Amino acid sequence: MTRAEALEQLTPVFREVFDDDSITLFPEMTAADIEEWDSVEHFNLISAVEKRFGMRFQMREVSGMKNVGEMADIVAERAK
Repeated sequence: MTRAEALEQLTPVFREVFDDDSITLFPEMTAADIEEWDSVEHFNLISAVEKRFGMRFQMREVSGMKNVGEMADIVAERAK
C-alpha cells in the first residue's frame, strides 16, 4: 500500500471519529488542524485506526507520530 492509498483509507476513519464529513487529510495535518482533536479523541482515533486495519501501534509509534503522514506511513508499511 502507498502513503496516498493509506491516506485515502484513513479519511473515513477520521471523519467518523471527529464526526466531520468535511475532513480532507494531508500528510502535514496535525491535531492543531482539527478543533476536536484532543487527547481523548487521539486515543479514540488510534483505536479506530487499529480496528480498521487489524493492527496494533506500538507505544513508541504513537508517541512519535508528528503528523497524519507518519501515521499513513506506518499503516502503508504494515499493510504490505
